[in-house]
Amino acid sequence: MSSERGAAILLVCDGLGDRPTVGGKTPLQAADTPNMDAVSEEGINGLMDVISPGIVPGSDTAHLALFGYDPYRYYPGRGVFEALGADMELHQGDIAFRANFATVDDSMRIIDRRAGRRGSKELADALDGLEIEDVRISLRNTTEHRCAVVMRGDNLSRLVSDVDTHVEGGTVGKCRPLKEGEAERKTARIVNEFVRRSYEILNKHPVNEERRQRGELPANILLLRGAGSYKEVPSLHARFGFNAACVAGASLYKGVGKYLGMTLITVEGATGKGDTNLANKAEAALHALKTYQLVFVHVKATDSMGHDGNFQGKKEMVARIDKELVARLKDTDAYIAITADHSTPVSIKRHSGDPVPVVMKGEGVRRDEVKRFDELSAASGGLCRIRGLDLIPILADLMGYYVMYGT
Repeated sequence: MSSERGAAILLVCDGLGDRPTVGGKTPLQAADTPNMDAVSEEGINGLMDVISPGIVPGSDTAHLALFGYDPYRYYPGRGVFEALGADMELHQGDIAFRANFATVDDSMRIIDRRAGRRGSKELADALDGLEIEDVRISLRNTTEHRCAVVMRGDNLSRLVSDVDTHVEGGTVGKCRPLKEGEAERKTARIVNEFVRRSYEILNKHPVNEERRQRGELPANILLLRGAGSYKEVPSLHARFGFNAACVAGASLYKGVGKYLGMTLITVEGATGKGDTNLANKAEAALHALKTYQLVFVHVKATDSMGHDGNFQGKKEMVARIDKELVARLKDTDAYIAITADHSTPVSIKRHSGDPVPVVMKGEGVRRDEVKRFDELSAASGGLCRIRGLDLIPILADLMGYYVMYGT
């Protein structure tokens, strides 16, 4: 760490924000969080509208905003992040998608759009390398049911609709062009044929036959969404002057990091799921501080618990983050900021526009009177209510990587 400039750890607990539910409390309020509370007591707190008030952020657009990139300007489509995070090559003209293994019946009715949150490398390998017309399709299973898909060929477009309708009980959607053009029509046609073939190949695959015999849901179709096309953007170093590293398990967040020029740190046991090794993430972050000025640490499971409506699971995951991660990070010489990319209330099982709590601790920070880290306590803090786009500039100024506006 430079003697003239500081370093910072940014811990993002995905979907951490919530609404009062059990006993009039959120999972964060109900959890045992002495270390987060200590950070709040020693730091400055507030609420953050990650994109803007009332706008429900996707995890992809939210993370762009958190790092100071206006998603209305810089967003390339979710698929790009998934593919980069899966360490897939992207060339100019490639179209990338995020995808889910899902479960459908014989009439294409969606039984479970996440196939019990279980994917399979063998199932992904069965689809990887398919060629449709002049387009070659690459596929990687990333975390649980999630996949990244890259289509390479001439005259393709990201301006096509999702196949995943996000609704269980309905039938599989059709990909449609979002504007009139040969590239859009061709891409939609390729997507629909790929989805059809995915069912044809996966439904009879031995992995799924074994799952049926065990009474489990088969992952017998692939549902695509979030088409994107790669474009270069200025890195965090180019914009703010510091080097950054990313400690994450799930491919989306690795992809965002890679897109913004961060170095990806490989962590043993970092799975992007509830069993992720938080202690190893903590040690990786502390080690990265010797080389990098900003270390981004991401934890996914709080969001997954919110989507599943699992209050107790989310509460317990928050407590684990506090005990195994924050306890190790909070007393470093670096600044530490803790926040979320969005709220995922267990009561509605989806992202919401509710603001998220944010706290910063470190040398020179104006301490306020807040003593607990939660959605309601943070509202009375000294940061007041900021936007996601404000977070990195505030940290950069504290760290000494400021650029004066004017003379």
